[in-house]
Amino acid sequence: MQLRKQLNRVPGYEVANHRIDRWWWLVLAVVGIVTALACIQPDPYWRIIRFVADGIVVTVGVTISAFLLTLVVGLFAALGRLSKNNLFRTITTIYVEVARGIPLLVQLLFWYFAFPSIIHSIGRLIHFEPFENYLANAYLMAILGLAFCYAAYMSEIYRAGIQSIPKGQNEAARSLGMSKSQAMRYIILPQAIKTILPPVGNEFISLLKDSSLVSVVAVADMTRRGREFMAAYFIPVETWMMIALLYLVMTLIATRVVSWIERKTQTEER
Repeated sequence: MQLRKQLNRVPGYEVANHRIDRWWWLVLAVVGIVTALACIQPDPYWRIIRFVADGIVVTVGVTISAFLLTLVVGLFAALGRLSKNNLFRTITTIYVEVARGIPLLVQLLFWYFAFPSIIHSIGRLIHFEPFENYLANAYLMAILGLAFCYAAYMSEIYRAGIQSIPKGQNEAARSLGMSKSQAMRYIILPQAIKTILPPVGNEFISLLKDSSLVSVVAVADMTRRGREFMAAYFIPVETWMMIALLYLVMTLIATRVVSWIERKTQTEER
């Protein structure tokens, strides 16, 4: 261990030592399996890939959009739970407990079917025509549903990261004349974010897999496109094996990217 630390101080050694993550071979192996199936037996495997290609784009788009919104909402929820204002703390605590207590699938169904009905009722009550004629956008509702649920879990990750920073850091910042918001923005949060990178990465991977649930609310993601292909050609084994492999490729790539970001952050800290 001591030898490794000393070698890491040698210019160029650490970069060369960590240039390639050895677990990329697993990604390449799965990609190789997908490629081999598509080349050896184009019908149906290559046909399945072509059919669900647009669903892959939708899956990635919904996941990234929901994750970015999750990061923002989760941060505000965490700050609310740490606030000394009883009203903010109560509201955010209720939100976190409710969002974590209801299954994600139920929340997605609520956002797509129940939320528009609520908007219609409000529109009729206040005689506001745009609300009365409101039509739910499946993609937007899916993103909101995923973000609403995952932001509750993300807020707890943020909160744990913020509370892990020694109180002396905040006191030192305040002694330098910073306000509470400045101390949080420039001193506490940058350190907390480095601490919470691993669980945040895990949340992204979980969100990527759970995005398959949006297929139940009329979003043409990869899972829904797989269902459509199976219904059209009645080959369930080949269809779902290929869908599973494509999801595996995406999650493995996401895992390796998260690992790279973690290593990059640790290297900068040294």
